[in-house]
Amino acid sequence: MKPELLAIETKGLTRRFGTRTAVDHVNLAIRPKSIYGFLGSNGAGKSTMIRMLCGLLLPDEGTGTIMGQDIVKDRDAIRYQIGYMSQKFSLYPDLTVLENLNFYAGMYGLTGPVKKERIEAMLVMSDLTDRENQLAGTLSGGWRQRLALGCAILHRPQVLFLDEPTGGVDPMARRLFWEIISELAEAGTTVLVTTHLMDEAERCDKVGFLFDGKLMVDDAPAKLKQTLQGVLLEIKTNQPLLLKKQLQEQHAPARDLYPYGTALHVLAAPADLPAFAAYHPEQIRPTLEDVFVYYLRQFRGEEQA
Repeated sequence: MKPELLAIETKGLTRRFGTRTAVDHVNLAIRPKSIYGFLGSNGAGKSTMIRMLCGLLLPDEGTGTIMGQDIVKDRDAIRYQIGYMSQKFSLYPDLTVLENLNFYAGMYGLTGPVKKERIEAMLVMSDLTDRENQLAGTLSGGWRQRLALGCAILHRPQVLFLDEPTGGVDPMARRLFWEIISELAEAGTTVLVTTHLMDEAERCDKVGFLFDGKLMVDDAPAKLKQTLQGVLLEIKTNQPLLLKKQLQEQHAPARDLYPYGTALHVLAAPADLPAFAAYHPEQIRPTLEDVFVYYLRQFRGEEQA
């Protein structure tokens, strides 16, 4: 039985800028028709990773493939199989919505009835039918992102790269955007999306935590939550930083302590739970943010060691 062809695969993929390593020996294995989320703060290496996979940057080390094609040797062929939506608005502000769609359709080699059908479908999908003659530069953030997504998927790519696609848009626009992403994946498109928003990462089939160019861990969100070593407690307090300091001074048996809004989250071993009973904690299920903080602290500890 032949092994499944991965939509995206990298082995030791690395990119440096001078003395700084932006992406550091990253290994990925992303299955077709799935949504993969890259989670990390600004500067973690998410955008650089996408640009290498799209053939916009050459790696310094390692290999990568898109649907079995090499990202260096076959990058011209790969460009017709992928869609890319950059972090910044990259369309032409002095062209109308329709003119932008026509331009990108031409770039992808779409002509005749197929071109017309795809453009009409994108206008409907993006709810831009009534705005087709409006200049792209006058659209609000949410409408611009819808147009940019429509242009990126006109040619029905097998793999779609979205670099923080919902940055600067309102919650309703974000929800609609993710509904479209889910529909694309169900229809057969593999989606790789970068974000620093935990609620968006929850919508992905698999998530990778990037920090300082390194992939700390990647797995399904539910499985990542199960890897937290200990019981997570939430202590309600108006001064979480003060409470954290007090517990540290008392040498409380916590594996981790960190503020979470108007509360303090405490990660502790089951046997140590009685030590926190006086604070009336609530045992809670970890979020992806809790898991990210856990791995980030572990990773930083290993780096310092």
